[in-house]
Amino acid sequence: MGIRVGFISLGCPKNRVDSEMMLARLNNAGFEIIDEIDYADIIIINTCAFIEDAKKEAIENILEMAQLKESGLVRKIIVTGCLAERYQEEILKEMPEVDGVIGLGGNGDIVELCKRVLEGETVSVKPEKTAMPLEGERLLTTPGFWAYLKVADGCSNNCTYCSIPQIRGPFRSRPMEGIIKEAKELAEKGVRELMLIAQDTTRYGEDIYGKKMLPELLRELVKIDELKWIRILYCYPDRITDELLETMASNEKILHYIDLPLQHAHKDVLRRMNRRGDPESLLALIEKIRSYMPDAVIRTTFITGFPGEGEEEFKTLRDFIEKAKFDRLGCFAYSAEEGTFAATFDNQVDEQTKAERAEQIMLSQFKIFEEKQKALIGTVQEVVTEGYDAYTDSYYGRTWRDAPEIDSAIKFISPYEHDEGEIVKVEVTAVEGYDLIGEIFED
Repeated sequence: MGIRVGFISLGCPKNRVDSEMMLARLNNAGFEIIDEIDYADIIIINTCAFIEDAKKEAIENILEMAQLKESGLVRKIIVTGCLAERYQEEILKEMPEVDGVIGLGGNGDIVELCKRVLEGETVSVKPEKTAMPLEGERLLTTPGFWAYLKVADGCSNNCTYCSIPQIRGPFRSRPMEGIIKEAKELAEKGVRELMLIAQDTTRYGEDIYGKKMLPELLRELVKIDELKWIRILYCYPDRITDELLETMASNEKILHYIDLPLQHAHKDVLRRMNRRGDPESLLALIEKIRSYMPDAVIRTTFITGFPGEGEEEFKTLRDFIEKAKFDRLGCFAYSAEEGTFAATFDNQVDEQTKAERAEQIMLSQFKIFEEKQKALIGTVQEVVTEGYDAYTDSYYGRTWRDAPEIDSAIKFISPYEHDEGEIVKVEVTAVEGYDLIGEIFED
């Protein structure tokens, strides 16, 4: 039996891809990757540290593994990812049960570092962030029919509330040939839906090609025969170009789904965030997207309670959301992150007000969302099957309108057996909460 490694991956899809690359390195080196963490020789926790809740989740996981180590169920604990990058010394000092803390730049050396930990060394490494490999084999942790494809890492937007540039460094694109090669390999393994991700996907190529190259990359990816759906996540509003919209509108493989985190609508709040825009320009952008793609699904996120957000600024945000009628929306109370400019701003908003405002936005948005869902009743949708629920005697899956792990689902009944990843036609018959209800459509 080889060295048994358990892996816990926390945080965003970008972090998940990092985990998959480390898993492949370990697997190729002869380590045994296990699903159950009991009696693991090493537990690796790939952490997130984007907001306070993410840090708490990471610490809770570390402490839970520490208890397993104390009881003899786990031998060694290694912490990687954003928390390890940002709080390396603190982790070692406050959590003596941890045997290794590896900054992002050390991901490529995970095999050697695991061996050193197993030999009894307490490992603490923090190479340059830019040493983190962006290319390499992955051991997929998603279902075999869909996968994330990271086109870049880091961020250079420097929004005042965000710690990502400090943690992950400046924006770095991958060479296009490497992305296309990986996409072809994923397709050959059975992946039919690709999710393109980066901190700012729409910036892809600026740093190495001198111009935005996402449209050109998309035009190459659609040539891969086996791929059916290509979805773009994390689009920065300032970089939604006519060329990108034309490319999306003219290629049926590219889903008319735009993930457009706007964060706020009031001009003054956006400027304090170091972002551009105002209600008029943002509404114009949304109208432009829908003019190219009338069936476009626009997903966004907002932050309530940013420093200086008074009742007037919040009302502007509420009114904007009512006018824009987003298809998908998430709202989060502002979290003052250590080391960010916004954490030092005057006029911080109290926690209760931030939370209440976020709740108001979500309640208002649910009415818009419900109307849009009900408008689908009677239509026939292509649905990717994700599983079967014996309790309800129905299958569940997603329409193209819904990204995995983020959006809602559709439950449908069928007299036939369907495999995971199979795309079927379903007639929508009802709406239940956030989900659609349907039945298999027979021509």
